[in-house]
Amino acid sequence: MSREPDLSHIPSRRLMLKGAALAAGALATVPGTAQAAPADATEKAGPYVNPLVLQRADPHITRHTDGLYYFTATVPEYDRIILRRSRTLNGLSTATESVIWRAHATGPMGAHIWAPELHRIGGKWYIYFASAPAEDVWAIRIWVLENSNADPFNGSWVERGQIRTAWETFSLDATTFKHRGTRYLVWAQHEPGMDNNTALWISKMASPWTLTGPQVRLSTPEFDWECVGYKVNEGPYALQRGGRVFLTYSASATDYHYCVGLLTADADSDLMDARSWTKSPVPVFTSNDTTHQYGPGHNCFTVAEDGRSDVLVYHARQYKEITGDPLHDPNRHTRIQKLGWKPDGTPDFGVPVADTVNEGV
Repeated sequence: MSREPDLSHIPSRRLMLKGAALAAGALATVPGTAQAAPADATEKAGPYVNPLVLQRADPHITRHTDGLYYFTATVPEYDRIILRRSRTLNGLSTATESVIWRAHATGPMGAHIWAPELHRIGGKWYIYFASAPAEDVWAIRIWVLENSNADPFNGSWVERGQIRTAWETFSLDATTFKHRGTRYLVWAQHEPGMDNNTALWISKMASPWTLTGPQVRLSTPEFDWECVGYKVNEGPYALQRGGRVFLTYSASATDYHYCVGLLTADADSDLMDARSWTKSPVPVFTSNDTTHQYGPGHNCFTVAEDGRSDVLVYHARQYKEITGDPLHDPNRHTRIQKLGWKPDGTPDFGVPVADTVNEGV
């Protein structure tokens, strides 16, 4: 996402919340988590082509019941929402890209169109994304689109409006998942009075665009690796496996310091209780000088074509040094690789893999 130089009067995309707190109040938001492949999966995913899609950041890939992979992501111009689909993951590289919605010329949803996610809920398609008014480009909030057509490339995308949280503050990166019959929204938001950019919050949902009950702060930037450049926790995504719920998120500025953290909760615990979640004291996925991949983050998960192997989806750059604001650099490319699992049942992210070597060159 992007940031202007003179923003001292408002929280930017890189604000982080400190401490653990519970803020009561009714909210408005939307409803899903990835289900990990069975633990006995033996087939290997790949080989994958990397980068998968050039200049597409904050990628989201979901495999629908029709067997197709649906892809959306942030475009460098921050002015539209795109979709691709393919029978295979590698096929997304060359799949036709359709613009399904454009930013408004004026007023709300007019600037900084960031981090769309496509979810199928209750027989309809929903896209959650962040945007700001054209006249106030840092007043970023979470918005929802709905399409009742079985094919998200057809039908009409209806603007369901803003997801209302406890405060009218900088908020973005909404994701949704369902756990044991209850749908949750997790997102990043700045809390008034806090000396940070964004923390991670969770709430139950009354509808795909409405929150209900309290919103609970799950994580705030507290470790050094979460506070480089900006104090940020953002880009959450959930994965359920082996009696646990894992929640990944991204931290720090969007240059080579950007990295992935991990929260873990027992599947039998109350996900609305911040004490149910344990934070890894170290990042689980970081830049790597050997493979020349920098700033890996804003990940999601999908499943391989075998229907069994878990796949990590994320963006990264191929170089470390950036001139100017890294959010104005367009070369955050979508990448994918197999997600491993450790003997203790926790995800093994490994390192961001090197670019694919084209044997034909």
